[in-house]
Amino acid sequence: MKSRILQAVGVALLLGSATMPPGAPLSSTVAQAATVRPAVGKPLQQAISLANAGKGAAAMAKVHEAESVGKLTGQEQAAIAQTRNFVAVKTGSGGGSLGCKAKFATDYNAGRYRDVVGADAACLRKSGGLDFQSQVIVAQAYYLSGDYSTAIRQLRGLGNSEQVLSLLMSAAAKAGDRQTEGDVAERLILQGQTKYWTYLLTAADATPKLTDHLNRDICRVRYLTGNMRNAEDYETMTQLALEFHLSTEALTVVQKGFAVKLLQGERDQRLLNLAQTQGQKDTAGLANLQKQANASKDGDALVSYGENLWGRGQYADALSAIQAGIGKGHLSKADEAQITLGIAQVSAGQKDAALKTFAGVKATPASQMVARLWTVYTRSGGTAKLGSPGGAAEQPAGNGKKRH
Repeated sequence: MKSRILQAVGVALLLGSATMPPGAPLSSTVAQAATVRPAVGKPLQQAISLANAGKGAAAMAKVHEAESVGKLTGQEQAAIAQTRNFVAVKTGSGGGSLGCKAKFATDYNAGRYRDVVGADAACLRKSGGLDFQSQVIVAQAYYLSGDYSTAIRQLRGLGNSEQVLSLLMSAAAKAGDRQTEGDVAERLILQGQTKYWTYLLTAADATPKLTDHLNRDICRVRYLTGNMRNAEDYETMTQLALEFHLSTEALTVVQKGFAVKLLQGERDQRLLNLAQTQGQKDTAGLANLQKQANASKDGDALVSYGENLWGRGQYADALSAIQAGIGKGHLSKADEAQITLGIAQVSAGQKDAALKTFAGVKATPASQMVARLWTVYTRSGGTAKLGSPGGAAEQPAGNGKKRH
């Protein structure tokens, strides 16, 4: 990532206002100086020599001497401008934004990052030349010098271009700033950059005090966005689904793991057999489960029943059961029930309602994080349709187009 970020910034962008390109050959400048009147050409040639010797102030004095000659022709004015730019690029002298930018670019390319973020940036700021691209380069200089925290502070106010966000994410990863890393991944995902789901999910996994229920909801996003990494991801999601008596969901996931050849061997076969056996029992007892849930004084049983229906792809019925359960009240974990409701609303096509539901989850930092994860998933175009045993889940959320 780093090389791509740094390649995006060229010195030519810094010196774009110069008449002479920074890489123009010295012979061209000398030739220009030699085609004018001696009163103009001689001090310009002396300026070039002084600039090559590193004497910027003296070189610029000679440029001023050439400027003071009266009745300058167009060719002489061009020769003076080209020589002035040569001196500025060579030595950083000449005042104004051009001279500052020349030294800024030279120091950056030479790896003198302390000068870039210090005197050079101050010079640009004073001359009005600290433009967007220069600010990005200042942040890059902090990044390359290992000051990731300062790089993060510099980048936060520079907008949402992929160049800025990619560097910000890299700095956050180096600094171990999982909050910023997740924030940036979220912004990139909502710009259609689905490859950044892996960063957001990693940040979610690191959230303190996650319950099994919340971990299961993170697993669901990982599965639905196509970010299952290995056999352990499939095993964990299957086991969590079985823990909550969601055998159809467990069977869907474990069969998918076998289909993509990440699950294999006796241990995983036993997990598959368990999901199949439990699934048969659950299907046979589904009507009785509904009666018990309706008769229960609290809402947990109906919410759980609704989740069971969700895993079976019965999204409208699932939503009705979950809403009825929440309506009963007396929930053991109301925030987790709200997240479950939001997921069902997404599956039923009620995305605006789902976003409001997720926004209302505020009980704990962990539940807020999971609700936010599902908010990003919903806003990025996810449908929360798990698929069926032996079938395929939805395609990863996002299709390269920017969504709001």
